[in-house]
Amino acid sequence: MIDYTIDADGICTLTWNVADRPMNVLNLASIAAFDAAVNRAIADTAVKGVIVTSSRPEFVAGGDLDLIRRIRTAEESMASSGPFSRTLRTLETSGKPFVAAINGTALGGGLEICLACHRRIVADDAKIQLGVPEVTLGLLPAAGGTQRLPRMIGIKAALPYLLEGRKVAPRKALEDGLVDEVVPAADLLARARAWLLAEGARAIVKPWDAKGFKFPGGAPQTPGPTQMFFGMAGALLGKTQGLYPAPEAILACVYDGCQVDIDAGLKIEQRQFARLATSAATKNMIRTLFYSMGEANRLAGRARDVPRREYKRVGVLGAGMMGAGVAYVSAQAGLQVVLLDTTAEAAARGKDYSAKLLDAQVAKGRLTADRRERTLGLIETTTDYAALADCQIVIEAVFEDRAVKADVTRRAEAAMAPDAVFASNTSTLPITGLARESSRPAQFVGLHFFSPVEKMPLVEVIRGEATSEATIAHALDYVKAIRKTPIVVNDCPAFYANRAFGMFPYEAMTMLAEGVNPHLIENAGRMAGMPMPPLALIDEFSVELLYKALRQRRIDDGAAYREQPQDEVLVTMVEKLGRLGRKAGQGFYDYSPEGKRTLWPGLGELYPRAGEQPTVDDVRRRLMYSQSLEAARCLAEGVVSARDADVGSLLGWGFPAALGGAISYIDTVGAATFVAECDQLARRHGERFEVPQALRDMAARGERYFAEG
Repeated sequence: MIDYTIDADGICTLTWNVADRPMNVLNLASIAAFDAAVNRAIADTAVKGVIVTSSRPEFVAGGDLDLIRRIRTAEESMASSGPFSRTLRTLETSGKPFVAAINGTALGGGLEICLACHRRIVADDAKIQLGVPEVTLGLLPAAGGTQRLPRMIGIKAALPYLLEGRKVAPRKALEDGLVDEVVPAADLLARARAWLLAEGARAIVKPWDAKGFKFPGGAPQTPGPTQMFFGMAGALLGKTQGLYPAPEAILACVYDGCQVDIDAGLKIEQRQFARLATSAATKNMIRTLFYSMGEANRLAGRARDVPRREYKRVGVLGAGMMGAGVAYVSAQAGLQVVLLDTTAEAAARGKDYSAKLLDAQVAKGRLTADRRERTLGLIETTTDYAALADCQIVIEAVFEDRAVKADVTRRAEAAMAPDAVFASNTSTLPITGLARESSRPAQFVGLHFFSPVEKMPLVEVIRGEATSEATIAHALDYVKAIRKTPIVVNDCPAFYANRAFGMFPYEAMTMLAEGVNPHLIENAGRMAGMPMPPLALIDEFSVELLYKALRQRRIDDGAAYREQPQDEVLVTMVEKLGRLGRKAGQGFYDYSPEGKRTLWPGLGELYPRAGEQPTVDDVRRRLMYSQSLEAARCLAEGVVSARDADVGSLLGWGFPAALGGAISYIDTVGAATFVAECDQLARRHGERFEVPQALRDMAARGERYFAEG
């Protein structure tokens, strides 16, 4: 795992080569091998200096999360992370110079190796990423990252790397002081060797081990950093609502650890890491953000016997906001796009949407003018369905009207190649019903994009009753080609994401009608960790939109439709008051010309306050349980898998990652507790809190949706 060589000048090279893994990672075996190699080099009297590098495209990509998933106690945490931290401290204080020759990406523990070395030299390759992104998975750098980085570049400069998981390219790393040199890749090892021979012996004591060391920019207890810590602590609580313990733990590591010597600071870091490694929030984040998301992006559920389809040309029907967004992300991925609308002017406006997005990237220096022209040139606008003849997939993004969709389906299929896929971007209309207008329903699939398409990473791949597995596989191939994350959903009204997420605003409107203070509802939504409070969210995507969905559902269900508690609120807001949401300047909130929003005072008159108000925890529980309960119903009905339900909830509507997702939240609460509390809610508030039998049976057996960890 660690290749050990020594040359005639006494320069030892330790080369990372974890051959049994896809990339160099830190696990029990590789950590032990690195420790043995470091101690061998230190003990070898012939060694004058040591180069640490890699034979793989990456330097070291970070820790093996399987190791962390298995941690159950603080003792197990110390046993897993402590040895590596001690190895790096041994390296740092060995009396021999170590230089990191960083040939590829160094993240997490990989960068911590570099920080412990006496010099860091990196190849001049913009694709290389350097950083300590552990916070994004609910962890902290546990091999000295929270201690060495502030001592190297100052507390103020270090905190964005630690608290935001910032990753940078070599030139930015040099500017910020993470590395000492950026050199051509071909010169990397030669430059490292030259430094060891010429200067290494004079650099064997790190600044923080030298007498009289002072923090760049001041220590934690000096006025500037002290004020910064107080301000950050409050800001973090407002941002995380106490759901995410990692930022708080990192801040504690820096504040406490940087007031003592580095050895004591490393012990503080280990204790805080143990607290995180055993927390439910961290387990949830690792499972969903790393494992489940990784499986979704690798198309783990794709039929293996279906050959992969390489896409070159895509048709998009409808150049409105959704169609224009689909055209943009397809062109961004290098695909040729036929953007079709009823008039040339409408199609051109759809292409202009891409032009504006590309222009914004050029203005920010993220895109060259030449690349902008090439990408925009991939979009062809037309009104002629014959242009779809050589498209491998055609995506319909027209109005949510069955007749309009049926018409474009027939016209497109008449022009399409026999093996091409037809996809509908509907967000509300069941795919099975739409496919009845298709001449080849086996090749008809739903692709539910989220708005705005260019920003939202999720796509629901909807399987209708007649959709073939080959079509699902080819739809997944397309979603991967445009660099989105797919989940597979079996057809049902509103599909999965809209159906489960809809419970959040619906429950808020129900409570409003009951006389719950709207300020309490909004504050509880914030404290639950949702991206926006529910009433503000309804305004954002429009009260009218939910009203139209209600009206369509009533038409579809006819006499079978059952009135829901929130229906009266929607009807009142739209039909009686014309308060349609933010776009109209008034909804549940009033909006000033400057964009400031305040809850509409008339809500108090429209829905008078009930005598006894619920607690914020009661409101929060109703808002969050309603989502998870609907997700559990979707699982029980076979609409979606547990993995895809969690991924969809995080990416589709911003369910808090610390809770793992709408399904993982049930595991976090405990199925038995969740069922008992839902039963209480059902007795108090109605049958919408009834638990599906599958979940009730699972709770009775003491089971979980996901295995521990």
